[in-house]
Amino acid sequence: MPETMRVVEISKPGGPEALTAATRPLPAVAPDQILIRVRAAGVNRPDCLQRAGAYPPPPGASDLPGLEAAGEVAAIGAAVTRWRVGDKVCALLAGGGYAEYAATHEDHALRVPAGLSMEEAAALPETFFTVWTNVFDRGRLKAGETFLVHGGSSGIGTTAIQLANAFGARVFTTAGGDDKTAICRELGAEIAVNYREADYVEVLREATGKRGVDLILDMVGGDYIPRNVKLAADQGRIVQIAFLQGPEVKLNFVQVMLKRLTITGSTLRPRSIAEKAEIADSLREKVWPLIEAGRVKPVMAARFPLKKAADAHRLMESSTHIGKIVLTV
Repeated sequence: MPETMRVVEISKPGGPEALTAATRPLPAVAPDQILIRVRAAGVNRPDCLQRAGAYPPPPGASDLPGLEAAGEVAAIGAAVTRWRVGDKVCALLAGGGYAEYAATHEDHALRVPAGLSMEEAAALPETFFTVWTNVFDRGRLKAGETFLVHGGSSGIGTTAIQLANAFGARVFTTAGGDDKTAICRELGAEIAVNYREADYVEVLREATGKRGVDLILDMVGGDYIPRNVKLAADQGRIVQIAFLQGPEVKLNFVQVMLKRLTITGSTLRPRSIAEKAEIADSLREKVWPLIEAGRVKPVMAARFPLKKAADAHRLMESSTHIGKIVLTV
């Protein structure tokens, strides 16, 4: 293997132009880690936040952006038992995906599903880990329940629609535009509300016979938070995973009490090695068979070469894309 690798690093906090090409030594591999020769890396909103200086990596993580990647195992630590050199994997990373090589714990990698390209496999980990832990673990979604995901045309949204539909929920979503809502319906959403033209609260209260929605997955925040509370069914759950419109809001908690709601949320990156490994085990058992059967598949928006990472970030921040953006290495 080479001693150095091409990377894209953050030269200073700022806009997409802060992403610059550089050369670095290969990452050191701990006894329980694998080194991946990266063929493709996913682009996610947290990468943009990190680039802007608003989402620093956790202690010990690479300062390079990139929370997911796919490629071949290039080297293994002395204690690794799950993988061999040459295995094709996709993996959740604590950072470092915008590079030719990336290291991660062996339990945070999964095999590349049969029938998927490396680019498609690179679009899986961050999104699928996030959706599984928030919708099915924290959100406790069950077959027959109603489920709303905001931002249905995003990577998170397209994944959540497909998984919730596959596990028997009645799925609703919001998106900004008729082209986006059409895709959401194709993926399994019963109702996709164009939030630019209609009030999702009124539309979905009517659709549920005034009962409301059992589980809401929200990445918007801001004034969506009190509207979600209004829409939630008795004993409903609201899971917050991001705040595109801000985290601070005035909220009357009487509705939370009267409806006996659960409001929760989580972030993925700072969670422990063991917690992430548990999520990987659940995906391996319950979701990977759905992918290999063709029932669930990443929706691909665009591919950019690694050196064009700034353009990928511009597209991400434009919110005009549908599905996942990846970098090819």
